[in-house]
Amino acid sequence: MDNENQKNAGMERIVPDTSVIIEGLLSEKMGKDEIKTKEVIIHEAVLAELEHQANLGKAIGFLGLDEIKRIKHLGPKKEFELSFKGARPRAAEIRHASLGEIDALIRQLAYDEDATLITSDKVQSEVALARGIKAIYFKPSEKGLKKLKLEKFFDEITMSVHLRENVMPYAKKGMPGNWEFKALRKKILSQEEIQEISREIIEDAKLRRDSFIEIERFGSTIVQLGRYRIVITRPPFSDGWEITAVRPVRKLNLEDYKLSEKLMKRICDQAEGVLIAGAPGMGKSTLAQALSEFYAKQEKIVKTVEAPRDLILSDNITQYAISHGDAQEIHDILLLSRPDYTIFDEMRNTKDFELFADMRLAGVGMVGVVHATNPIDAIQRFIGRIEMGVIPQVIDTVVFIKNGFISKVLSLKMTVKVPSGMTEADLARPVVVVNDFETGKLLYEIYSYGEQTVVIPVQETAGKKKGIHRLAASSIEDYFKRLSRDAEVEVLSDNKCIVYVPANDIAKIIGKQGKTISQIEEDLGMSIDVQELGSGNKGKYEEAKKQEEVPYQLNIKKNSILFDLGINMQHKDVDIYLNDKFLMTAKAGKTGLIKVKKNNNVGRIIIDAINRGEKARLLV
Repeated sequence: MDNENQKNAGMERIVPDTSVIIEGLLSEKMGKDEIKTKEVIIHEAVLAELEHQANLGKAIGFLGLDEIKRIKHLGPKKEFELSFKGARPRAAEIRHASLGEIDALIRQLAYDEDATLITSDKVQSEVALARGIKAIYFKPSEKGLKKLKLEKFFDEITMSVHLRENVMPYAKKGMPGNWEFKALRKKILSQEEIQEISREIIEDAKLRRDSFIEIERFGSTIVQLGRYRIVITRPPFSDGWEITAVRPVRKLNLEDYKLSEKLMKRICDQAEGVLIAGAPGMGKSTLAQALSEFYAKQEKIVKTVEAPRDLILSDNITQYAISHGDAQEIHDILLLSRPDYTIFDEMRNTKDFELFADMRLAGVGMVGVVHATNPIDAIQRFIGRIEMGVIPQVIDTVVFIKNGFISKVLSLKMTVKVPSGMTEADLARPVVVVNDFETGKLLYEIYSYGEQTVVIPVQETAGKKKGIHRLAASSIEDYFKRLSRDAEVEVLSDNKCIVYVPANDIAKIIGKQGKTISQIEEDLGMSIDVQELGSGNKGKYEEAKKQEEVPYQLNIKKNSILFDLGINMQHKDVDIYLNDKFLMTAKAGKTGLIKVKKNNNVGRIIIDAINRGEKARLLV
């Protein structure tokens, strides 16, 4: 029996099934006298199924039970009886409700009672008619066209609406980064009102082609209703019923962001591992949406992976819901459908980041949206989830959004170097360098230190460091000249320097068991490497070019080497070189004589050179 013929007919007895109860259609039709009856018979199986859904924390269970209460309250007013009949189904029948077990019990009750079955399930209606059972089918499409109560809280500048029982309704009005939190009315929301709004949302999500229930968990439901992303929470998950509805206030094209020519070229030609980062509500998804449309207009195949599916995109862009599948399914589908670009909105857990990395390494251009309070945080969310060495292959560009605009862009690349702040050449290692994309300035370094991967900010410029280090070298040199007249200092970093002194002063500076140098390091607050003058002093050769060579007579005694410079060179400082290699600085005695012991390092070098026929050069 079709709905069009029976819609306004009187019926002695009716049996509603679960679908029509959940939709809330029966109380509405009876309230408008579109259905008139003397008895409403509800099968115990309907109650059992709704109870089961409510125990799982699903909204449809609570909405169905609310509908039964409304039907009960209508009884005296519309002069009909409400009764519950039939045997309570077994647990197995409830578990297999989706296979038709509960529907079969309801049809049988309608047949046994010679009643009319009321349903909004087309299959249930067809099966009942095939069995000769009287049935009325209400098309779901008859609902969902009216304006929802939720929509009344929105205007053209409303970003989000926040509804909570026993509290006034509030809304964020304005634009990302420039909004106000305003009360929408003085009257508080009752639990009944917020439950009614929830029921409308869930009903419409089932009926509208552009809407769906994205995630339903114990105590919470996430719905995409047209342009609205809606989160419904209820006890026991939350301490009261609450609805949060978010709606994009405007749709932007990539041209609206006024990108620099350099960034536009990178997006078009090179950027295939892009992260869009920013705090909640700053406009990340709006940029992701603009990028999706931009790539689609470039005749690229674009897919999106979302949870929930809340991007408003053209029909030529396919949107996948990871909440209705799993990472492996998305992986297989994307590789087989061969998109040029995939937009991942939003990445939250480890599986999301691993899927992003896996698809990027497979050659798919990826754009990921992540929550971050500053640009480097977006990269840090990958650390520990993928190997450090593949981060630059997975991410090449980070775009940070603040107040709806692009605030900063970072670029990444891998190199082998000594990390900033370290000095020893053997500390060189693979380093991921993070630069400011527009200026090229080095901002961060990522590398392994021990068993950890660390992210170190590089704050000072090289020029500033050199200036500071020159001042430090001068002060440290003054300190060491109290211990050695010929001390020279090279500052390597903020906490390390090399001090060059003559060989015969090294023991005095280090002290017995290193006590003197330890005290000096404590006084200066630096690590000090004491080396022999000439072993690494780069400035001496340049100075040698400006010096005059001094003639001398060489005498080799049993224990020493004597350089006789003449009486006119008495008390002069003289530098000794071998083949332009600086050996030491010495002071001529009162007779112009320089004495070098054979058994020290310099003495042995000079003897070896003389034996090879080489000649030492003395410059003053």
